[in-house]
Amino acid sequence: MSLQTMIFRMMCKRSDDARDRGLTVPDGVECLCDIRYGKDKKYGLLDVYCPTNAAGAVPVIVNFHGGGWIYGTKETYRFYCMSLAEQGFAVVDPSYRLAPKHRFPAAFEDINDVFRFVLDNAGKYGFDTDKIFGLGDSSGAAGMAAYAAVLTCPELAAEFPVKTPEGLKLRGLGLNCGTYTARGRADFYINTLPKGSADKVLELLHTVDHITADYPPCFLMTATDDFMKDQQAPMEEALRAKGVRFVSKLYGDENNRLGHVFHCNIRDKNAAAANREQLEFFRSCIIE
Repeated sequence: MSLQTMIFRMMCKRSDDARDRGLTVPDGVECLCDIRYGKDKKYGLLDVYCPTNAAGAVPVIVNFHGGGWIYGTKETYRFYCMSLAEQGFAVVDPSYRLAPKHRFPAAFEDINDVFRFVLDNAGKYGFDTDKIFGLGDSSGAAGMAAYAAVLTCPELAAEFPVKTPEGLKLRGLGLNCGTYTARGRADFYINTLPKGSADKVLELLHTVDHITADYPPCFLMTATDDFMKDQQAPMEEALRAKGVRFVSKLYGDENNRLGHVFHCNIRDKNAAAANREQLEFFRSCIIE
């Protein structure tokens, strides 16, 4: 591991620990932790957060966490995911193998296993498999957007090194502060690109070229000081061109500067409002 990667991980962890310090499990949420979904002893675990007042099977959200492919675990996102479960969704919060030790397609293999887990264990955890949503931020938004394209674009699926579970369909996506282009952007993917096939992988991850009319409805979120906010426009254009329903939001203004992945700070009223709007969009996908 490079010194740069170590420093990045330490800085992110210090910031995230400060963000969540003092938070506790909210009333009305059941926490089922350290459930094994994959073979990797360190990363092949997930947590499930369920609303305790649910009657019958509930819609389920699978979270693909961010961190530049090199940082983050399910614990980093636990309070954010719990806040979503408070609002009536079951939330699956996995860790996955991180780069640079585990390069593409490791993270996609793991998230694919997570979705397979959801389908295979729906009865045990009360998941409504007709109402599955994908969620991601930053690199996780890039990953979830690309994974949804594999599910809905046969040409991409034929080339992608991950074979998705039969019958899996996503009702909608929450793509937050993400990037959806990869061609010519090896800098963003450098830590996860496999040696010798970088250009091919960048084409596979150039999601805007793989949008079809079957792509899931999307709620796109960015912010005034999000360094990835310019990526939202190409995704909007690609969705619009194929007639895919989407909502695109930029949060904050000149007097209220909001940064990258601001929505994960559940203490912040702006985050609460943005997350609430995103879940309302998910609910609208259920009743379509």
